[in-house]
Amino acid sequence: MLVVLLGYMGSGKSTVGKLLGERLNLPFTDLDEYIESEVGTAIPEIFREKGELFFRKKEHELLVDLLASGQPRVLSLGGGTPAYAGNMDRVLKATPNSFYLQHTIPSLVGRLTSEKAQRPLIAHLPDSELPEFIGKHLFDRGPYYLQASHILPSSGKTVEELVDEIEGKLV
Repeated sequence: MLVVLLGYMGSGKSTVGKLLGERLNLPFTDLDEYIESEVGTAIPEIFREKGELFFRKKEHELLVDLLASGQPRVLSLGGGTPAYAGNMDRVLKATPNSFYLQHTIPSLVGRLTSEKAQRPLIAHLPDSELPEFIGKHLFDRGPYYLQASHILPSSGKTVEELVDEIEGKLV
């Protein structure tokens, strides 16, 4: 069984994925962490040293490899992964178990404000600009996120509630 979690940064993909993997007795893979381990460099450094194009190519290559491996797992994607290089089409062909952890903009702002320093994409933004920044990304990425097999409204739900919902929808 392959379960793929997608959604905006801060939506809980990694946290939900780890617990879901434990419950299903499946290995959990965070695509961003996998990229870092394969390249040997942290993602902010990859962006700085090699650029976004290099990162997106590597992200696509490693995603294709993971999907083609046929190994059962819970896989969380990076927030932008579905929007590039036909990645979402590949996910949909690989599994009927893709889940979009959908949060409202206010929910994401609340979740990300305290994590800004650890998030290079938003670390430089004043708090007042965060809602517009997130809103623009959701507008751009929404058409990809909404292709997921299952859309889970996630604002205000606990990790356990989300994992329970996912387990109840697995094919």
